[in-house]
Amino acid sequence: MDGGGRLLRPVGTRSPRGAVSAAAAMPAGALFAAPEWPRLRLFRGWRRRGYVRVGGRRRLPRGLGSALTLALFAGIGLYGAFAGGHVDRFRAENGTLSDAVARAFGFGIRQVVISGLAELRPAEILAAGGISPNSSVLFIDPAAVRQNLEAVPMIREASVRKLYPNELAITITEREPFALWQRNGEVFVVAADGTVIDFLNDARYTRLPLVVGDRANVHSADYLELLDAAGTLRERIRAGSLIAGRRWNLIFDNGLEVRLPEANPTAAVARLAELEESDRILERDILVIDMRQSDRVVMRLGVEAAAARAEAAKKKPTSAREADI
Repeated sequence: MDGGGRLLRPVGTRSPRGAVSAAAAMPAGALFAAPEWPRLRLFRGWRRRGYVRVGGRRRLPRGLGSALTLALFAGIGLYGAFAGGHVDRFRAENGTLSDAVARAFGFGIRQVVISGLAELRPAEILAAGGISPNSSVLFIDPAAVRQNLEAVPMIREASVRKLYPNELAITITEREPFALWQRNGEVFVVAADGTVIDFLNDARYTRLPLVVGDRANVHSADYLELLDAAGTLRERIRAGSLIAGRRWNLIFDNGLEVRLPEANPTAAVARLAELEESDRILERDILVIDMRQSDRVVMRLGVEAAAARAEAAKKKPTSAREADI
């Protein structure tokens, strides 16, 4: 009872009778009686969903067998696709799956702008960079494309940029063909730094200076200095042969071999040009001109010239008496 003569009811009682019983059972002096909550048997009758019991034994979840069967057939299908080459055929025709999806959303490569080309062609750039109609701007790797391009000997430097949604911009700096290098019977096109660009398979490069011998490619710039010093003789010089990596022999169009010194070869070439202008030595039957000694020029005559010289020596008087006869 409260102060107004009203009977207090516990909050959790289900009926007035229960409330009266609870009030009657309160100890003296107590204002409230703690409600007696019903016992919650949470696990009574609990069963795991998807499981059934037959004869007291737990079985697998419903539908698990069907799922495993579908997974088995899916695995067999994937194995057949790989084993039969269908996946490789799809990649060859459409590229990777990610690229195919990117192209479907408008990220295919519609245009490639290439600048800096001189000797190379756009098709060669695309092939070297691994760019095809199946590529996509979204998933192409500019760093990988640049690395592929710079692996081409003709390309000194390359840059690649994406222009979303569907363009690429490529800038190329080519190595300029500088000379021809003959080694072991093969002729290569080389750059000024000696880098081998390619085999000589293009008639456009036959006009380039020709160097012969081991490591002559990395010394081709020195050979061009000799050509510059030759003046009018330059047009008649066909090749420069590097001897032991230290000095040059010049080969002329008539087969003449000029052996230059290791020290100051340009001065020797300039002297050779003076001899040609004064004595027309290239018109003579001379096989070798040795200029390795600074104080003299040694010449080796051809067979006919040597024979004529020997015959003239025989006819030359050996004494004053013979001269009088």
